[in-house]
Amino acid sequence: MREKRGEPFFLAIGFMNPHLPFVAPKKYWDMYDPASIELAKNPNPPKGAPQYAATSWGELRRYAEMPEKGPLSEEQARTAIHGYWAATSYVDAQVGRLLDELERLNLRERTIVILWGDHGWQLGEHGFWCKHTNYEVAARAPLIVSIPGQKTAGAKCERLVEFVDVLPTLAEAAGIPVPAEAEGTSLVPLTENPARAWKKAAFHLYPRSIPGEGAGMGRAIRTERYRLVEWTPNKPGSEFREYELYDYEADPLESRNLAESAEHAAVRATLIEQLHAGSKAAKPPAN
Repeated sequence: MREKRGEPFFLAIGFMNPHLPFVAPKKYWDMYDPASIELAKNPNPPKGAPQYAATSWGELRRYAEMPEKGPLSEEQARTAIHGYWAATSYVDAQVGRLLDELERLNLRERTIVILWGDHGWQLGEHGFWCKHTNYEVAARAPLIVSIPGQKTAGAKCERLVEFVDVLPTLAEAAGIPVPAEAEGTSLVPLTENPARAWKKAAFHLYPRSIPGEGAGMGRAIRTERYRLVEWTPNKPGSEFREYELYDYEADPLESRNLAESAEHAAVRATLIEQLHAGSKAAKPPAN
């Protein structure tokens, strides 16, 4: 920043934390009282969900004293959560150092800042740890946008956004053309009015081996109320389809897969149609 302060610059800055192993200076570990750490409220996989949709969280199991199979003990779970929080706070402090330097160099009011994490992280939800699933905690991540002159600074936005939106957002905010091949939607209108009508859905996917079918993919659509996951094998011509459906208004902890519920048949059909229509059909209205 010091070297480039007199000219346009772009910095892509990545931090490994909070990522395994959860290592942070003692100062950040001591911010949290292990006795006050609560365990996940939904420690079981969703009822009726395909078993292959789960994760065995092998990434964590490779570390010392972790069980080769089965759940963590309550003490291990609290220690893991404690470590995640400490690592997160450590990274927060590093982000603060960057922002402080922007201020010191008088660059803050003419620099666009976007902060995001590349995925969520399960801390015992559904009995899972790490990422590697299509469930809410793994698929949801922080996204903070700061644009000079923004009138809604600090506002929380509840609309559906995706990481493919970052490129067009940066382009529009910087006053340069949005690349024609960009799949996302600029979030600049949301920074001006966080409550405005926006995307009908967001999309994500995660692969799995499907028993009897081989390698497959779970393609998911998330609307403001529902998530539907469609599991299909990668092999051409297969007619295998299996679904997960969750209603976050009635069941925010994803305790039950509703895909085979007769009561939700119409919702399922609508979401399947939206999923196949893709992101272009889910784009927000022009105004």
